[in-house]
Amino acid sequence: MKKREIVVHDRMQRDYRYWLTEPVGRNFHPDFDPELTPKEMLELGVFGGKYMTDCREEFPKSWFAKARLNSDRYDPALNFFKVTASKPLAYWEEKGWIWPDDPRGWFQWYCRYYMGRRCPDDERQIKRWAAMTRHVAQLKKGCAPGDLTCRRRQRQALLHWAYDSRTL
Repeated sequence: MKKREIVVHDRMQRDYRYWLTEPVGRNFHPDFDPELTPKEMLELGVFGGKYMTDCREEFPKSWFAKARLNSDRYDPALNFFKVTASKPLAYWEEKGWIWPDDPRGWFQWYCRYYMGRRCPDDERQIKRWAAMTRHVAQLKKGCAPGDLTCRRRQRQALLHWAYDSRTL
């Protein structure tokens, strides 16, 4: 694969540059096996539709064709489970979980990783993703299989981390 430079100009980054070094959706770290693609997540409804409304130029148009988005405000009705299941960005910044190259957090990192970017923050983000399996275990233990009304906030949070909680 030929390396390709991406230049980002959005509300949170001006003239940020990175390189795509892997094919789209391939050659992931062996410990990283997300169940949903960024496109699938956006179509299902994540982050109250507010996430990435000004980033369309950076990613494939197909990701946004059926995305459930609202550029004006966070709207839990746009989430698959119709609930709020995330903290504001300020909370993540306060915890020190935001890497400067991905000021929107994990999902921005995942979108760029999916597109083929590899960076020094990959290991940390993959560990954070893997830590979400505790929520998968809690759903399996506490909910009947296929009962999508059980623990909807936890199910929505798992969707935010590319786990397909609809199948649990």
